Amino acid sequence: MAVTAEQRRAVAERAGFCCEYCLSQLRFSVDSFSVEHIVPRSRCGDDDLGNLGLACQRCNNHKFTATESPDPLTGEFVPLFHPRHQRWQDHFAWSSGYLLFRGVSPTGRATVERLKLNQPSLVNLRRVLLAAGEHPPAPATQ
Repeated sequence: MAVTAEQRRAVAERAGFCCEYCLSQLRFSVDSFSVEHIVPRSRCGDDDLGNLGLACQRCNNHKFTATESPDPLTGEFVPLFHPRHQRWQDHFAWSSGYLLFRGVSPTGRATVERLKLNQPSLVNLRRVLLAAGEHPPAPATQ
């Protein structure tokens, strides 16, 4: 079953028009955002709104079909951040200059690493948006 236009709209609005992983804002992106399956279809994920998230193309590509990844601190495989079941603040924090993501839990650290949330091009975009008063965005509520 394909994701409907109504579902796409609902997911984007719920996410505050930001990627639910890196918090990039759709209005400043040169690429379109995807409605992604948090638990991929290949792992029995469905098209229910509770399994759909808004992701920038970069995060969607890095996540691909993964649902877990190693915590870089311990090497133990842990679940990746699930924007429907978890709160951003419980797993991530901004660096003091609001340019870098910090994982504050095993899930946060694994997600930062797997999705490359501190990739130089993304950090540069944050720097420009911060100077323009457009960063950081507030995480959307669930």
